[in-house]
Amino acid sequence: EAALVRCAADWFGCAPDRVLAVAGATAAIQMLPRLLPGRRAAVLTPSYNEHAASLAAAGWQVTPAPDLAAMAGADLAVVVNPNNPDGREWSPGVLADLAARVGWLVVDESFADPRPDLSLAPALPANAVVLRSFGKFWGLAGLRLGFVLAVPDLLARLREAAGPWSVSGPALEIATAAMADRSWADEAVTYHGEASLNLDRLASRAGWRPLGGTHLFRLYHTPEAGAAQDRLARARIWSRRFPYSDHWLRLGIPGDAGEWDRVTAALRP
Repeated sequence: EAALVRCAADWFGCAPDRVLAVAGATAAIQMLPRLLPGRRAAVLTPSYNEHAASLAAAGWQVTPAPDLAAMAGADLAVVVNPNNPDGREWSPGVLADLAARVGWLVVDESFADPRPDLSLAPALPANAVVLRSFGKFWGLAGLRLGFVLAVPDLLARLREAAGPWSVSGPALEIATAAMADRSWADEAVTYHGEASLNLDRLASRAGWRPLGGTHLFRLYHTPEAGAAQDRLARARIWSRRFPYSDHWLRLGIPGDAGEWDRVTAALRP
């Protein structure tokens, strides 16, 4: 575990004593509302639904916030950066300013690995918590591994809440090797940057309107999301719909030639 934490800290650009490995970012999302003080939370929306759900389950009063300005004064503010599903992004300076106007700031950087310029990790305010997900960038979601970046006192309480051996031995070993492979990471960032634009072109030709996204997923406005998801599923391509929109559909980035062929055929007008 110590070896993984050192490797992860080097990747994130922070000190090892600011890093805790947990069984996926979702584990931290569930624990933090029960450890942080306060009762009024603001969650930037639309975004990943589990943040608001976990806060509400822990007794917080949760207010959806359309922008950062609406979050000022909250006991706890949650921002996903870059945002899921629309890819909105904020600079570390802007988020540091927000941290000065709230009790605690939780920044979910699950999709930030290809964009280190967005990360708050290298200059983390004392009242800020950064969440990172291993499975998004390295494509190993079933490994169940994530990281919490925060002041040592909060990490100690999180470690106690998580219990002993919260991260499996295979996850520690595999993740240490993966995060140390910088050549693979550089190639993956370049590939995803180009592939995301190619996927946008295919979707546009199918009559879908690109709405944004990140290196790791793209968001589209479709004529009818249910029909679009069914069309893709028949080609063995799974997509993500959203309960608050009948039109939005999110797609991951194809990983090899066979996957590109399936997507191209499925999106052919």
